[in-house]
Amino acid sequence: MNSRNRYFELWDDMRVPGRWVLSQTNLDDRGQRLDPWQFTKGRAVVLDGTPVLGIAHAGQPLDFSLTGPGTPVVTPRVVSLFERLSLQQEVQFIPARVEGHTEPYFILNALRVLRCIDEARCEEVRFWEPRHGVPEKVGQYRNVVGLKVDPAKMGDTPISRPWGWSGALIVTEGLKQAMEHEGLTGLRFTDA
Repeated sequence: MNSRNRYFELWDDMRVPGRWVLSQTNLDDRGQRLDPWQFTKGRAVVLDGTPVLGIAHAGQPLDFSLTGPGTPVVTPRVVSLFERLSLQQEVQFIPARVEGHTEPYFILNALRVLRCIDEARCEEVRFWEPRHGVPEKVGQYRNVVGLKVDPAKMGDTPISRPWGWSGALIVTEGLKQAMEHEGLTGLRFTDA
């Protein structure tokens, strides 16, 4: 398998000593409610206010962090890297504020959702069933353990979310290597 066909799930590295942990406040700077799941739908978001993120555990800020619901929060270093790699069409960077910090932060909104989960290669895949009592979710993924993607379904997309399991972020090996080379903090990658 060559590097064009390798994919990784991007996680927040919780093993970093003394790191901060962000929380999603679900409010903007005007006190208006925000739906954190709107950042997982694979489409651009237009907001009237600036999202405000809290700190669940104080510590060292990181270049890449996930909030409780899995919203990626990044620094200008990440934005700059994506711009240098000409990936502006793949992501939207939404200005955000972290309580108690004056530095700029951004929500990274991946603009593609792909039907790419390789169910046979995942450790475990469970689906919503009628017995779960949530009729609108029947047939959708309920749990995915050991996420694996089908490279043939990924196309040339460097960053995306998998359809049906949109809390995950998938990146190509090339993007993974660029992020590591940049020395960005808070990143953890697992084979997908």
